[in-house]
Amino acid sequence: MANRHRGEIDAELGGQNYTLCLTLGALAELESAYGDEDLIAIAERFEKGRIGATDAIRVIGAGLRGTGNAISNDEVAAMTADGGAAGFLAIVARLLTATFAPPEETQAGNAGAPRGKASPGGA
Repeated sequence: MANRHRGEIDAELGGQNYTLCLTLGALAELESAYGDEDLIAIAERFEKGRIGATDAIRVIGAGLRGTGNAISNDEVAAMTADGGAAGFLAIVARLLTATFAPPEETQAGNAGAPRGKASPGGA
């Protein structure tokens, strides 16, 4: 079962359920696949809706390998998803959102509070 707080999602591919996560290693793999573009450049590319089949294969493959699945991009390319191409794009969108979207505030008292700041007095 996916842990949303760790950036994981669940997806069905080829009739099998998987958990995917873009770990730091998976993100480095994507940087390398995109000619060492940094993560911001890659995220901006996807934000503009410029996602092709090769992009989907790379992102899904990296997400699968990020959770320890030894699945090659060639194997990902041969998989099916509910909804066809739209289904693959939905998986990519969910995975990128889980990876890059800011975490939701779970405590009402912390809404709007700065994150990662030390309290006054250094405590």
